[in-house]
Amino acid sequence: MQTRVKEMRIRRNMTQAELSARSGVPQPVICEIETGKTADPAGSTLYKLARALRCAMEDLIQEETA
Repeated sequence: MQTRVKEMRIRRNMTQAELSARSGVPQPVICEIETGKTADPAGSTLYKLARALRCAMEDLIQEETA
């Protein structure tokens, strides 16, 4: 699973540090999610990021196409 966290963060004109401060998710975790090092982030993490980005959790999840 890939996420669209970086895309949504950039749309909101936020840095990783700002997103971290607003969501409570550590900045290194955000970096790992955005670079794909964390392939399957916890639902609670996605929830916090979605709240901070003012979007639905589903908006952060990108379905893989075959």
